Amino acid sequence: MGESYERVHEQVKEKPERWVVASQYEYKSFKFTVSAFGSTCSSDYQVRTINSFSYLGFKGDIDLKNPQVQFGVLEDYGLDPYLPVPPSSPRTIYFGRLIASGSRDLVNKYNLKRRSYIGNTSMDAELSLIMANQALATSGKLIYDPFVGTGSFLFTCAHYGAYTMGSDIDGRQIRGQASKSLKSNVEQYDLSGKVLDTLVFDICHHPWRENLLFDAIVTDPPYGVRAGAKTLGRKDPSKKQPTPVLIDGIPAHKREDYYPPTKPYEMSEMLVDLLEFSAQYLVIGGRLVYWMPTVVDNYSSADIPEHPCMKLISNSEQNFGKWSRRLVTMEKFKENLKGERANVNIRSLDHLSLALQNREETEGQNDHQKRPGHYLFREKSEEKAKRKETWRRFKNGESAEEKPSAASSSVIQ
Repeated sequence: MGESYERVHEQVKEKPERWVVASQYEYKSFKFTVSAFGSTCSSDYQVRTINSFSYLGFKGDIDLKNPQVQFGVLEDYGLDPYLPVPPSSPRTIYFGRLIASGSRDLVNKYNLKRRSYIGNTSMDAELSLIMANQALATSGKLIYDPFVGTGSFLFTCAHYGAYTMGSDIDGRQIRGQASKSLKSNVEQYDLSGKVLDTLVFDICHHPWRENLLFDAIVTDPPYGVRAGAKTLGRKDPSKKQPTPVLIDGIPAHKREDYYPPTKPYEMSEMLVDLLEFSAQYLVIGGRLVYWMPTVVDNYSSADIPEHPCMKLISNSEQNFGKWSRRLVTMEKFKENLKGERANVNIRSLDHLSLALQNREETEGQNDHQKRPGHYLFREKSEEKAKRKETWRRFKNGESAEEKPSAASSSVIQ
């Protein structure tokens, strides 16, 4: 590695035993490539660069299709989007031997455009594969998705040999319609021996036994942009019927088409429940991999939920402008003790419930407190969508109650 070819050649010549003399590569068939990051290399330039390494004197045959060993030069020109043209010379030049190639073909294999059945919340194939790697998915492991949706993570984790299963409060996405469902995707990818099953229940009221342990939990919790999070319960408990409602003489809650009442599931509360579930049902060394949305201007590293038996492995951002989502990976490093609780910033669940019931009053009383970037994320996204729709109606001359304010329009634009 060096800033110029002169320096690279000096380093190679300093240790010839690495490349030819008495090395395992001297008589093997080989291939030599030249590539660049942030620029391009012409055919003539590639040939001249390869010839500059002729002093190595490889004695094996040149094989461009199936070489026994492959050597390569990579020129790094940097990545500056504000430059009108690429730099004339590379910042750094690397020379080495190819150890392994990436599996970019998997992105095409699990591409949503090629998948038999998808939904509006199906996760992008490349991100699903990244999450499977973050979870250390491998043969024999048991991996669970508590917000399974259409099952993207079940397929990518199963691809690496793991046994997978998932659950969701809404079984309609799992069942799909007609011949297209989560099961049809399992058949498409020939993963029937790895994707064990999917179940319908609320993760807050799950049926798992205490001695069940997962090797990893990989999930994308719903948070309001495309699908709002729900949990079992009533928004107004006073509306509960004193006696069962009968439909055709059958209690409504016993009918096959019965859908239980649900209420909004605030993001901070969901994250606490997810961490506490993971702390109880993961093996030591097991990983939790999930997405967490946040408003960019409000985000702080202190917003990442914590638990006494979970440690943070990585925290990566996918930025969308005013909001982003963060891919968080945590690992269980010790046994979960009874009474240990997860926490989100300094806010208790009681405070969050109060904020949901009367947000304006709560914010007025607590303006001095910093709110986490994901605080009331669903409500903020819904309000922004309403402002955007009002502005669209106004610009198109449609009926609207009032013209959007300047503050609203600036946010939308």
